[in-house]
Parts: sequence; C-alpha cells; structure tokens
Amino acid sequence: MATTARPNFGIMTPPMNVGYDDLLRVWREADDIPAIEHAWLFDHLMPIGGDLDGPIFEGWTLLSALAAQTSRLRLGLMVTSNRFRPPAVLATIATTVDIVSGGRLDFGIGAGSRPSVPIARREYVAHGLPYHDSAHAVGSLAEACTIIRQLWTQDAPFDFDGAYHHLEGAFGNPKPVQRPGPPIVIGGRSIATLRVVAEHADVWNIPGGDIADARDRSAMLDRFCAEIGRDPAEITRSVVLSASLDEPHTTRDAIAEALGGGFTHIVLRLGAPYGDGIVRRVVEEIIGDFAPGGSDGSAQDQGSGR
Repeated sequence: MATTARPNFGIMTPPMNVGYDDLLRVWREADDIPAIEHAWLFDHLMPIGGDLDGPIFEGWTLLSALAAQTSRLRLGLMVTSNRFRPPAVLATIATTVDIVSGGRLDFGIGAGSRPSVPIARREYVAHGLPYHDSAHAVGSLAEACTIIRQLWTQDAPFDFDGAYHHLEGAFGNPKPVQRPGPPIVIGGRSIATLRVVAEHADVWNIPGGDIADARDRSAMLDRFCAEIGRDPAEITRSVVLSASLDEPHTTRDAIAEALGGGFTHIVLRLGAPYGDGIVRRVVEEIIGDFAPGGSDGSAQDQGSGR
C-alpha cells in the first residue's frame, strides 16, 4: 500500500516480569517526549517469556492506572484478546479508560492467541476460559466489533442475536469521550482476520518484523477492502518491532523497511529491565531522524497517534 502519511512512533512495555513502579516511570518519561506519540501494553494473563511463573499485570486495569498518570500519549493494548472478556463488558471497560484518559484510547482487539502458541494458550486453561478453534475465534471477533461499536453509539437499548453472542437490552452509558468511539485497532495476520479488519478497523497491526510477509498481507487487505467498497487508505498500517539498544542499527533497518512497505504506525517493543532514560535513548539512538522533529524528540504535532 503506497502512502504519503508521516510516520509516528510508540513504545510497548509488556507488563510481565516487571514492577509497576518501573512501568510507570517509563510511561511518564514517554509522556514527556513528543517524538513518542503512543504507548501500549499487551493482553496476557500469564507470562509468555522469561520467567513463566513470574509476575504479570492484567492489561486493562493497568492501562487505566497509567492513563490517569499520563496526559498526552495515545494508549492501548496491543491487542486485547477477544477470548478473555464478553464484548459488552469489554465495551464498558474501554469506555472507562477513554474517559479516564480524556479521550486518548486506541482500542486494540484481536481474535486471541493462536493455537500454534502453546505457551500463550496455557493461560486459558489456567483461568477456566474456553479455547475454541480459529474459525470460532474470528467469527466471535467480527460480532464483538459490531456489538462494541453499537454500545458506544446507540442511544437506546438494543438486542443482538448473532451466531456467537446474544444480548438483550444492551446499552452503554456513559459513552466514550471520542465519538463515535475510540479508533479500533485490529491485530492479526490470518486471511479470515484481515476480512474483519477490512470491515471494522481504523488501524491494522501485524506483529513481528517479517516485512515481506506484512506487505503481502497488506496487499491482501487492500483487495478485501475493494470487495466491500471501502477505501483501503482509510486503514492505517501498523507493525510491532523489537527495539534493540545493543544493536540499534538492526532496529533502524527494520524501521526503514517497514516504512518502505507502507507501515507508518511503528510500535517499538522494549525489553525489561528498563534502564533509566530508556525512552530518550530509543528516540536518540533508534528513531533519530525518522520522527518528525528529528532525534531531539521535539516534534510538536502530537496528532492522534493514528
């Protein structure tokens, strides 16, 4: 997807095997550096790396706390597992965070962990959560996006009778600060998920740095948009890349490749432990002149992070 949109950069801090004070310190630092426009947590209930029995924080609860402690950053979960929470409950949670943040939420959601990732799948069994097949997960995701958007926008109670979700008298009050609701960020790379992206997403995120594959998936998304009469340029392309301060040139090369592939929403995943000044180092040593305003982090256009 060819694009002339300016790049924007954010950080991701996986909330596992790390303390709240360290996470808060990093987010407050990022909030003071305009070159970083958005910040993300992930949504897991057990660690998926490092000490698998180590500490981990629930994503939405932590996000609300960090929203109250920051003032500028766009923020969200990259991405919520639709398998963890019923969509009507999730809509209320997201509305709460949007209000706490003063309208800074980007609403990330996806089908949930892939069956091929057993280290992530174990959290469902451990918490008594059902783990349906991929077709069920993607179908449920599509209905969830519809339900959540309706709860954010409809001014009267409604019923929903879908293949996966059934609601009677559903109603959202209060509404989010952002109208008609926070931007929807859908993460995933499967063909079935990309069809959901084409219909519902404002931002599409793909994890990892296989940019050749990401470009192929982006072209596929363009075709799915064309099939339903949607302009594919309406969907911002986003990618998560690992940020290496030991070998910053490798991350800079990955950023350049991603930007060349039309991915302008760049999320740099930080690894714990987080040293003092880690965000400033990321801006100076990795982002550099990629960001508006250059490596001093003085960009003034804070925008929407989208």
